[in-house]
Amino acid sequence: MDIVRARLIYNPTSGREEMRRRLPQILQRLERGGIETSCHATESEGDAVHAASEAVERGFDIVIAAGGDGTLNEVISGIAPHERRPAIGILPVGTTNDFARAHGIPKKWDEACDLIVKRYAKPVDIGQADGKYFINIAGGGSLTELSYEVPSKLKTMIGNLAYYIRGFEKIARLRSFHMKISMDGVGDFEDEYMLMLIANSNSVGGFEKLAPSASASDGMFDVLLMRKCNLGEFIRIATLAMRGEHLQDSHITMFQTNRVTVESDADLDMNLDGEYGGQMARTFTMLPGHVRIIMDELGETKYH
Repeated sequence: MDIVRARLIYNPTSGREEMRRRLPQILQRLERGGIETSCHATESEGDAVHAASEAVERGFDIVIAAGGDGTLNEVISGIAPHERRPAIGILPVGTTNDFARAHGIPKKWDEACDLIVKRYAKPVDIGQADGKYFINIAGGGSLTELSYEVPSKLKTMIGNLAYYIRGFEKIARLRSFHMKISMDGVGDFEDEYMLMLIANSNSVGGFEKLAPSASASDGMFDVLLMRKCNLGEFIRIATLAMRGEHLQDSHITMFQTNRVTVESDADLDMNLDGEYGGQMARTFTMLPGHVRIIMDELGETKYH
């Protein structure tokens, strides 16, 4: 029987440090399922990128990302440039886990391990932003800074509540940016925008109705733009977004495209999969079916 080899890349501080506690049980469950697994604990930002690239070069059959969306992003960033790209398993032990949430990958570690053992891998689209990669979202604007401004220790202690606390601190300081945004097959938009989101799945920051039709297997981005508004209008739009009713608001524009270009005189930062991605990219390009993610073949499993 062929030996299946996996490299488990985990962030020991993700979520509430569950990986640190569960690692022996996780390795045992994978081994019993026929997957010979070795592991690498990340020590700093970007470490998972190098570890994933090394795993490809060493011929591992599966690379498992254990952590939040940031860890998954780094693993994909390490695998995406290679010609041979092993299947990617996910143990969603982070705080938000947008991609796992959108694709029914179980949050419970034992159920997630059992899914990896089944080894069904589905081709999934990813985005490229001036050479950097993302699988869930890319964005710019004051609100997108929340996810990477929250200290990891605070996220470890109180989970998603940390985002709401930081959000209340920022809400009075929201500002807009002048941007010209061009979308292939759609057209050009130029205005003062408070938010630009390029979504590749329907879960963004834990909100499952922000980009309700977004899919990681349709070869298209769902692009959401929010024009400048005052504080009262913003609170109203945010309330509508909780119910998925924001798309009818006059401040919101949403289109599908596979390529986006951005021009702005402002000094804009970029969010890639919930992490700081550097200065705003000029071009965002879809890479259809570029990686394979292990998930439920029948779509019956749930993130819970």
